[in-house]
Amino acid sequence: MNVGIDARMLGPDVGGGGLGRYVEQLVKELLQLDQKNRYLLFLKNQEQTEGIKKKNAQVCITNTHWYTFKEQWVMPRLIDREALDLVHFPHWNVPLRLQTPFVVTIHDLILLEEPRSAKATTRHPFVYAAKYQAYRLNLVHTLKKSKAIIAVSHYTKSSILKHFPSLPEEKIHVIYEGLTDLSQMVTRVSPKQFQELGSYFLYVGNAYPHKNLEKLVEAFSLFHKYHPEIHLVLTGRDDLFYQRLKKKVLEQKIDQETIHFILNPTDEELAQLYQAATLYLFPSRCEGFGLPPLEAMSFGVPILASNRSSLPEILGEAAVYFDPENVTDMIQTMEKLFTDPALQTQLKRKGYEQIKRYSWSEMAKQTLQIYESCV
Repeated sequence: MNVGIDARMLGPDVGGGGLGRYVEQLVKELLQLDQKNRYLLFLKNQEQTEGIKKKNAQVCITNTHWYTFKEQWVMPRLIDREALDLVHFPHWNVPLRLQTPFVVTIHDLILLEEPRSAKATTRHPFVYAAKYQAYRLNLVHTLKKSKAIIAVSHYTKSSILKHFPSLPEEKIHVIYEGLTDLSQMVTRVSPKQFQELGSYFLYVGNAYPHKNLEKLVEAFSLFHKYHPEIHLVLTGRDDLFYQRLKKKVLEQKIDQETIHFILNPTDEELAQLYQAATLYLFPSRCEGFGLPPLEAMSFGVPILASNRSSLPEILGEAAVYFDPENVTDMIQTMEKLFTDPALQTQLKRKGYEQIKRYSWSEMAKQTLQIYESCV
């Protein structure tokens, strides 16, 4: 087979966290697993070619960002001229004019699941409305025209069928994501780098509204009154949403020595933060999969998570759950786990077992089977 992969989001720094990690691992594992088929990787820039030296892999530098008019115009021409048997899009943004058969991965339908609020966008309301309609048009086209749909959880599959009931269920295949081993990176970071933080609860991810960080900050600020020795560390990509959250913390006059923002961390810094965390908090109202709590489990960190969307499916019995809309429930759950060493030990043990379910190599193997079934 001649298979193309839209790998423009390759790398967590480029693709924005989980999506970038997914593309990075998909490419890495496929090229190791499959030596008989030819792969053409469509990359955004030359820097992404580092480490791609397999004999069965070629690259095409597109200089094209996603969610743009240029994407709709340039990408179909670049892809269709290659006469590929199939192209894999790891996200819903498949160009409308594309003629090549394709497979798509849907991570979530958060834009449909989450009610729109003024805080959910940096755009003018009219611009947002236009882009939202374009999103729906593109999504409908993608789901209808795809040869197969890969959903990263059963929750995501059920969400697709809920919003698009006319789609045949057998077209949607659930393939779980994997887990990247960050533990080997701990030794590269000085143990004293985050020592000044003391004991802390950790959150890793972006600050989009559905992540529910304002509620988390509110709950933690009340919890902190009874446990002043505990701090909260929020880490993710520095953007307008994190700047808004910082402003919110200032407005609430929360002790600035209590909540710490560590933005744009490297994988080495993330490994250090996970290793030293007391508890991991994941208050999101909507998730298609949820990689960070699994990464935290791999470091033996007890998990408190929202009881919504895919999280109970992915985290199983290796987490304690709370209602993300209920500040009192969040505080009580923090208190319950923080003051119960036996429960912490139990969750650590269950966490080590839970993460065995997720493998990037197994994800690549199942994805390759999808390719073969479509060609």
